Amino acid sequence: MTEQALQDLLSPHGVCYGCGGGNPHGLHIKSYWDKDGVHVIARHLPEAKYCGWPDLVYGGLLAMLVDCHSNWTAMAYHLRAEQALGNDPTAINCVTGDLGIKYIKPTPMGVELTLRARVDGPLERKSRIICEIYAGDVLTALGDSTFVRVDASELANQAHGRT
Repeated sequence: MTEQALQDLLSPHGVCYGCGGGNPHGLHIKSYWDKDGVHVIARHLPEAKYCGWPDLVYGGLLAMLVDCHSNWTAMAYHLRAEQALGNDPTAINCVTGDLGIKYIKPTPMGVELTLRARVDGPLERKSRIICEIYAGDVLTALGDSTFVRVDASELANQAHGRT
């Protein structure tokens, strides 16, 4: 894995609850290129407050992890593509187009989770991301989502009807 987290490279003061370093209440998820150059990896040990059923991780937390980490996977691929073209991008932003998650097995509390994600198919404005969640060596959830590259400077204005 690379030394610097993608979040620290592209958005060191981000406010996202899942991955924003600037959110004092957030999870501060960090995503890194795997040494295979294909997958983006994150690790997370859920706190006890994210318990769903007794001794099991809350499914909503798993969905949030898939959402954040898959988004960073899309941005990592776009960053790499821009750099390959000789560009030095300062702003690469993606948003969730659709979020899909399949819960395969119960995810136990007290076990570090590994998220392993990649772009499936062509890297375009809208890209499909596959994200696996492992508890130890056991695949417990599978994300299949679409992320859309956007110009983030206008997102809040659009959401609030200010455009």
